[in-house]
Amino acid sequence: MLNQLKGDLQELGNPEKAKIYQRFFKTGKGEYGEGDIFLGVTNPEQRKTAKKYTDLSLKELRELLSDKIHEYRSTSLFVLIDKYRKSDEAGKKKIYDFYLKNTKNINNWDLVDLSSYHILGDYLLERNKSILYKLAKSDNLWEKRIAIISTYWFIKNNQFEDTLKISEIFLKDEHDLIHKAVGWMLREVGKRDLETEEKFLKKYYKKMPRTMLRYSIEKFDEDKRKYYLKK
Repeated sequence: MLNQLKGDLQELGNPEKAKIYQRFFKTGKGEYGEGDIFLGVTNPEQRKTAKKYTDLSLKELRELLSDKIHEYRSTSLFVLIDKYRKSDEAGKKKIYDFYLKNTKNINNWDLVDLSSYHILGDYLLERNKSILYKLAKSDNLWEKRIAIISTYWFIKNNQFEDTLKISEIFLKDEHDLIHKAVGWMLREVGKRDLETEEKFLKKYYKKMPRTMLRYSIEKFDEDKRKYYLKK
């Protein structure tokens, strides 16, 4: 079944799109996605393919998630999310543990963004969230991004505390992909509770990296954006 899934993705591959993706996801030497290989398969095509293989075992998904081909890894995550949603509590715990054991292969921003809040965020919603703070202090870029993006599920459930605490941890982070992720999550907080977002901004906007600030105030009116940016 695993070879069949790989064959399906190979058939859907588009060499021209693959070249675009290679550049877009920074796969060159010294870049954050160095060595990543793309087939050129779109996300909608991958989601559709994943729905045909929801019976794959975690062992098979581990093999797929360990592959150098990007779409194999992302499709494995689409399958994993589907399995998670259909699982009982014991099954969800297994998938949660599996996810944490395989973060080294969830190693580009799209892989983090499509999966982390659906699995870690959902599982931790009413549980102890200390693992996210451990990930936030990791030396691994993708584990740090997992920490903040996982809180998107909390935001969707009007729980903002952990998003704000982890955002504070990242105020001095040097990577642009963390700045963007934090800014995005703060913006999402603001969509649901503008007062909470602005309370955070008024406390920290002078310390925030410029990209983080710009992302967080993107939906503000022009005058309000200028207020924060000029300061």
